[in-house]
Amino acid sequence: MAELSRSKSGVQQKIYRTELCKIRTDQQKRAFKIIVVGDSGVGKTCLTYRFCEGKFLDKPEATIGVDFRERTVNVSGEDIKLQFWDTAGQERFRKSMVQHYYRNVHAVVLVYDVTKMSSFQSLPQWIEECNHHNLTDVPRILVGNKCDCKEMQAVRTNAAQRFADFHNMPLFETSARDETECDNVEAIFLTLAHKLKNHRPMMPLPVLQTNGNGSDEDHHHPRIRSLVTSGVGTVVNDLDSCWC
Repeated sequence: MAELSRSKSGVQQKIYRTELCKIRTDQQKRAFKIIVVGDSGVGKTCLTYRFCEGKFLDKPEATIGVDFRERTVNVSGEDIKLQFWDTAGQERFRKSMVQHYYRNVHAVVLVYDVTKMSSFQSLPQWIEECNHHNLTDVPRILVGNKCDCKEMQAVRTNAAQRFADFHNMPLFETSARDETECDNVEAIFLTLAHKLKNHRPMMPLPVLQTNGNGSDEDHHHPRIRSLVTSGVGTVVNDLDSCWC
């Protein structure tokens, strides 16, 4: 009986040490806060859901306040945590969250709907808001969503490219809905993860609570050259250029 008791005690201690090691490893992960901005209905929630959950959100509801989700990815042998803050596009839902939303941000994803010109024309206001909160030295990317709706495209790639070039951002065109474009969504955020990892050292961030609803070898570091086409899922611009 004594030997059995000691055996059980040894097993429990091993389990405890293993769990403690996992907790410490998780706490040591670097975490990056990424805010996703753009007009209501452009597909911000669907894009982050596609990346974090690996599937399309069939019945998205309008975001009220902030929707929060995260995913841990391996970048050059290091596990880093990407924390996505998806804010409501409508100002009346955002007022109480603005200060918290723009605090300690490491990257900005600006999203517009390629079938809705007004969402593209609103981008200067979103950039101005980011600048107002001193987000001038963090990586930014521009994403044109809903490229599966070719026949309804209102924002041409060349116009979006000129805008992106003017603001020193890479431009991506993709679709959160189209299954054939899910790897493109993956490439967008994984490329951003590489940029963040090399941008500057970051301290680990705590897990934040919100009221939101909660294959080649180089796939995790896609080398994407400059392309200027209007095809679905085309990645535009050279990702080694300035990300200011």
